[in-house]
Amino acid sequence: MPVRPRTRLVAVLACTLVLFAVSPAPFRAQTLDLPEPRHVAPGVLLYHLESPALVDPAGPISIWVLRLDPQRIDLQAALANDEIMGVETVAGIAERHKPIAAINAGFFLPNGDPAGVMTIDGRLVSDTRRPRGAVGISRDKAGVKLAFARLRATASLVLQSSMPTSKGGSAVATVPIDGIDTTRLRGQLMLFTPSYHADTDTAKGGLEWVIDRQRGRMISGPHREGKTKIPPTGFVLSFGGEVAPESLGLLRRNTRVRLDVSYEPVEGEPTSWLLSQDIVGGAGLLIRDGQDVEDWSIERFNQGFAENRHPRTMIGTSADNTIWLVTVDGRLPEQSVGMSLVELRALARRLGLVNALNLDGGGSTTMWVQGQVLNRPSDPTGPRKVSDALLVYGGKQ
Repeated sequence: MPVRPRTRLVAVLACTLVLFAVSPAPFRAQTLDLPEPRHVAPGVLLYHLESPALVDPAGPISIWVLRLDPQRIDLQAALANDEIMGVETVAGIAERHKPIAAINAGFFLPNGDPAGVMTIDGRLVSDTRRPRGAVGISRDKAGVKLAFARLRATASLVLQSSMPTSKGGSAVATVPIDGIDTTRLRGQLMLFTPSYHADTDTAKGGLEWVIDRQRGRMISGPHREGKTKIPPTGFVLSFGGEVAPESLGLLRRNTRVRLDVSYEPVEGEPTSWLLSQDIVGGAGLLIRDGQDVEDWSIERFNQGFAENRHPRTMIGTSADNTIWLVTVDGRLPEQSVGMSLVELRALARRLGLVNALNLDGGGSTTMWVQGQVLNRPSDPTGPRKVSDALLVYGGKQ
């Protein structure tokens, strides 16, 4: 359902389930009568739920659920074709990356451009000024940890002249970035990272500068021919016009350049987002820290998005940090009617989740496990090509 270096990070306050063999304690808050699981790998169990009572009014439903032990698995985000440009099926992404399981992840535009925030390996590759639900993935000795909030993510460029001023210091300017790894627009300043493509895929009629992130300096430009090659250890600034704005007046060869990225969560502190190696944007934060989210107006959905039943994909955590990945089939009146966001939130509650986020859904909803797509994607042509996926690795003993 498509909707939409040295880098110093600056934060603005900004159904198959996994059962643990060790103890039944994590299930105390769970009210669903779960069927027997399929043991996919150590720390990974899969359940299939088909009770008509899971929707109201009742109807046929098919739900696949993965429950993951955060100490025994790894969870990573991956781009289609390993770059922003283009789309690929979840199965295609998984077959290249060899995980145990995978689900579709963020919303996207038809060309594969993520519609919301996206961070890969600690690098922001899609910004957003509209706060929408997001999940951040970090890792430490205790395992995988997830953060949930409605999140804004922006970037700005800090330029420092290599030439001293008359007062002995050096001139400094801060310039907002209008978009990251997305189509260049007239009069706007874009930033292209190595995650975008081999080059900027731009036409003539603009100005582009190559920045070496490791040296923290501008090394060439402005280039005017378009399609400037993006260095693997840097990025390219691209302005949609033939005359550079005054704000870029300091941008000359060897100008010191720093990219400041700002994560601004509506709920909570920015620390967990700064620590997140991967961040995926959704639309519809359902539960956060045990509290139901009742008002989604800040996320500005299209009419009917929350109220109507659709195929859905969800990620969440229970109180013990267990990770849950859920796909709900829909638009198949005889097999599965789908869920509204209220019904999806009720499902999250019945699974005992204290955090839950709605990811991309509709024809994108896909769960792949060990080489097989388990659910029934709703598009007549089969599984839809998507911009990114969440991949489950591990099976640690």
